[in-house]
Amino acid sequence: MTETPFANLKKLPNTDTHNCFACSPANAAGLQMTFFTDEERVYSHIAVPEHMGSWHRIVHGGILATILDETMGWAGIYLLEQLTLTKTMTVNFDKAAVVGETLHAEGWVEKRIGKREAVIRATIANAGNETCADAKGVFTMLSLPLAKRIGLMGDEFEATFFAPLMRSKREV
Repeated sequence: MTETPFANLKKLPNTDTHNCFACSPANAAGLQMTFFTDEERVYSHIAVPEHMGSWHRIVHGGILATILDETMGWAGIYLLEQLTLTKTMTVNFDKAAVVGETLHAEGWVEKRIGKREAVIRATIANAGNETCADAKGVFTMLSLPLAKRIGLMGDEFEATFFAPLMRSKREV
């Protein structure tokens, strides 16, 4: 039996009660990303389907940006234990990523900027461990009560996504 790339990492819980293009297991047209952690970074591996390609079996740059953004978002939520929203994001495309090839995404918190912002980074590497793209983003951090008060999240999100994710963090 072949060992998975993240066999020694903890799988982060997710739910099918949302329709996120990047990470919902219920979105048949989406990427259905799953995430793992070593408590310092989050990781995902994904083979981008052909219908998300650009010309000549190259993964569309917008899809790579989505993978980077989602990886940074999960890194922020899990590692900072707060909701995070992308404020700015800079993407560098270094090498073409090929449709169907397993890509490895990695995200981490670089630094906090005060109480409400953090700089988060992510990379995508191909099967040969060559960097295809990387990103740096500034993320706004929101407490769950604030996000609920301003209508960004509701009780269902807290119960089915955020609470199980934070419980898994405490089970280290």
